[in-house]
Amino acid sequence: MSQTRQVPVTTSRRVHQALVAGAVAGPLYICVGALEAVLRRGFDIRIHSLSLLANGSAGWIHSAMMVTSGLLTVIGALGLSSAQRAGRRSYAMIIGALGLSSAQRAGRRSYAMIIGLAVYGLGIATAGLLRADPAEGFPLGTPAGQPAAVTASGIGHLVAGGIGFLGLIVACLASARKSAKVGERAWATCSAAIGIYYLVAFAGIASGAGNSVINIAFTVAVALGWGWVTALCVRTLKE
Repeated sequence: MSQTRQVPVTTSRRVHQALVAGAVAGPLYICVGALEAVLRRGFDIRIHSLSLLANGSAGWIHSAMMVTSGLLTVIGALGLSSAQRAGRRSYAMIIGALGLSSAQRAGRRSYAMIIGLAVYGLGIATAGLLRADPAEGFPLGTPAGQPAAVTASGIGHLVAGGIGFLGLIVACLASARKSAKVGERAWATCSAAIGIYYLVAFAGIASGAGNSVINIAFTVAVALGWGWVTALCVRTLKE
């Protein structure tokens, strides 16, 4: 009997820890990235993307931060999956007890949201392992303009990051759809707005325009995206 009672407690603790890990990923990325942007000589957020911070003697800090934040996000996605599975069971019991059937879909897991979030985490972690090519005069001593030589690592960084960004956009929109079904209009609106804004900002930065407005807009999108991930995990913890 004692072993049977310990199983739910242990499972709940693991889910709680996974969600905390996911909630920490955003503040870690934003805080470390902001400090680097301020402290690294020659870095200008109006011109340079945060990915360029992986270059130079202190570049390992940014790379390690990206890998850690990405893996924490994947752990958070697994925690969300487990939490939604547990919530679905409880919801099904209530629905069955009340004799209702039309609202059963509201208790289903949002696989698109979970998979999208996991893809985002894996994309960020992989991009952290692949260094972006120096460009636009950063690090100091680098010629102005686009990279003089495009490396496999630089291409891989862009591809991994792009796939990760698309995963986050899917996760935001899927969360908005699920929340709208259960009447959580505020969260649905917030998730949809962030997902759409991120998509527009990503399209702008991917176009290669490279002006200050697009760079700053995408930096804001990155901050909002990480804030959304943290809020999602915190919401689930409270529930």
